[in-house]
Amino acid sequence: MFKRLISLLALCVCASALAQPPLNDARLQQLANDPFWLSLGHYESGKFGGWRSHVDDEKFFLASNGSSHPEAELAATLAALYAPSELGNQHAQCVFPARSRWLQAQLKLQDLPKPSCSEFNTWYQDIAPHSAVLIYPAAYLNSPSSMFGHTLLRIDQADFDNNSSALLSYALNFGAFIEGSDNSMLYAWKGLMGGYPGLFALVPYREKLAEYTRLENRDLWEYRLNLSPEETGRMIEHVWELKQIRFDYFFFDENCSYRLLELLQVARPGLQLTEDFQLTAIPTDTVKAVNDAGLVRQIDYRPSRERELQSRAAPLSVAEQDQLLRLAGGSEQLQQAEFQALSRERQALVQDGAFRLLRYQANGQERDSATAQRSFELLQAISRNPPPALNMPRPGNPEDGHDSRTWQLGAGSRGDRAFGEYGLRMAYHDLEDNLYGFPHGAQIEILNLKLRQYQGNDWQLQQLDFASIRSMTPRNQLLQPMSWQVRGGFERVPGEHNNDGEETLVSHISGGAGGTWQLLPELLDRQLLGFSLLTGRLEHNNDFAPLVAPALGFDTGLLWRNPLGNLRVEAAGDYFANGEIRRTLSLNQQWEVSQNLGLRLSAERQFSQLTTPKNELRLELKWYQY
Repeated sequence: MFKRLISLLALCVCASALAQPPLNDARLQQLANDPFWLSLGHYESGKFGGWRSHVDDEKFFLASNGSSHPEAELAATLAALYAPSELGNQHAQCVFPARSRWLQAQLKLQDLPKPSCSEFNTWYQDIAPHSAVLIYPAAYLNSPSSMFGHTLLRIDQADFDNNSSALLSYALNFGAFIEGSDNSMLYAWKGLMGGYPGLFALVPYREKLAEYTRLENRDLWEYRLNLSPEETGRMIEHVWELKQIRFDYFFFDENCSYRLLELLQVARPGLQLTEDFQLTAIPTDTVKAVNDAGLVRQIDYRPSRERELQSRAAPLSVAEQDQLLRLAGGSEQLQQAEFQALSRERQALVQDGAFRLLRYQANGQERDSATAQRSFELLQAISRNPPPALNMPRPGNPEDGHDSRTWQLGAGSRGDRAFGEYGLRMAYHDLEDNLYGFPHGAQIEILNLKLRQYQGNDWQLQQLDFASIRSMTPRNQLLQPMSWQVRGGFERVPGEHNNDGEETLVSHISGGAGGTWQLLPELLDRQLLGFSLLTGRLEHNNDFAPLVAPALGFDTGLLWRNPLGNLRVEAAGDYFANGEIRRTLSLNQQWEVSQNLGLRLSAERQFSQLTTPKNELRLELKWYQY
């Protein structure tokens, strides 16, 4: 608002202002409807006609109605370009360099005043944009802000290929601005409801690496874009226009990935990257959109510290991994007879694994002199007896995995009643889905809806999960992650009045924690996981006297990545405080027909104190799409 008033006041100083060229209504409307101008204003067509800008900050607009009238904002910008040059860094040409350059080119403006834009020029020269890299840190389930992955842009200088040092580059990130210290639950809720403002930030890349504490030990994918220096510069000019400009931040659509797509449309006019992301913008889908648009010229993969550690430890025996743990605990173990008895080749592997474990454990921790000394002594030993280079298999590219939205069409029987089932899941992966490009044992489902139609045109809501998250990361000698799950929504359960096949619709929230282990790793190539969790549940059930009934229980099973696809065998039970006991045995096998098509067979037997056991068999086709 302040900048707009300064510009308008300056226009009144007629003696100092130059005359702007006449612009008829037809030409004004033509420019205002140009896709590039709409991209600069972050406009989208309104649901009931007209335009609305995603920008939720009046400082961004020079016209009082600029957020909904692109033509008014264009006219106000054009007028402001002719304000007196004495405004200096507050001049519209300095505040809006991307707008100014485009209007000057479109209208061939030769008589513009020439303000000194020292702040912008210094900032731009320091960044020296030449090329851009889209960075995708893989999903991290233990952080609500990163459970779907994340995207940011790295801006490299012209000599990057010569010095190959990303530490001199800049990171361009869009994220929620959080004041205070909201807990994870509050963060998730406010992120879903647009409770945080979103801001762009352009900071040295080394700072972003430190902020992410080495990106939380996540695998990192780098997509080198084929933007020209001119296109990269145009994008950075627009980033200057967005400094401290607030957007509403929404976790699922108007998020980090969506905003970066908007910037790429500014960099290369004519791109249409945001059109398919009206409801959700999952990072993997946006990476896929960038790749499909022909913007990617090279893909580089950087494994996480955790993956490097696991890869180094994989060929070690149980006894050698014990040695590794002892070495990480104290470098004096290097002189012990048991370690000295190993061959030099095995010693090299063990001490390198111990050093990697120390680095992993120290990640994000304050520097400790004892740990630093152990690390130094291990490095000395490694320099005397270096290990072979790590030969790590590269995982599937995230953009080559299945799309995030899922349509489901099924048929089956429950007891003696046949049914059809229709489902929609907004995002994004479960334990049996097509696995390529996703971690084994991870599940994140958001808004999973299933409607069931029984014989006689009897329709019912079968399930509505608001969220269902499961993290089944296997434990081993070196790392002991906890497996956990949480789920909440509505579902059908056996009830007192379901002797005719009907079930009771209940609302619930449930969760659990435990462990996961690799079973028969040599025989099945680490593709079989076994898990066991203790669980808790709170349920509102009209068949129960209390408003909310608590239960404790268990959940245990197997996950097997087999030649056909993915198999899950599971046994679960809930023991309610009111005496109800509910147990379930289930088997699910998915056949991976293609990247975005799966066929799943499910069999289930339910037991309840309130009714006789029920068998259910279901076959469903799953189509992944975004």
